[in-house]
Amino acid sequence: MADLMKFVQDEFVTRKDFPVFGAGDTITVYYEIKEGEKTRTQFFKGVVIQRRGSANTETFTIRKMSGAIGVERIFPVNLPALQKIEINKKGAVRRARIFYFRELTGKKAKIRDKRR
Repeated sequence: MADLMKFVQDEFVTRKDFPVFGAGDTITVYYEIKEGEKTRTQFFKGVVIQRRGSANTETFTIRKMSGAIGVERIFPVNLPALQKIEINKKGAVRRARIFYFRELTGKKAKIRDKRR
């Protein structure tokens, strides 16, 4: 059964080449939205909280502040509606999943830039 699932995922799921990013990076995700018969591109810019899963089932979570309210969105990497991902800033964090970032506000919520 596992071989069959692997075969189907390899054959029918289209892989897109996105840049390498991780927790702490600030990225912009452009994705398509269908409203009736029209389609438009919308973007979501925020900090990557986590990446989880592997291969075809991989997802990543992005958090942004909308006014005083935090908004999180989970994107599957193989979502057909994803058009492109831009990396705005590389962040230096020590964890793979930065859930502690949810409680931080103000200057504490700033992530240092990664040195090159």
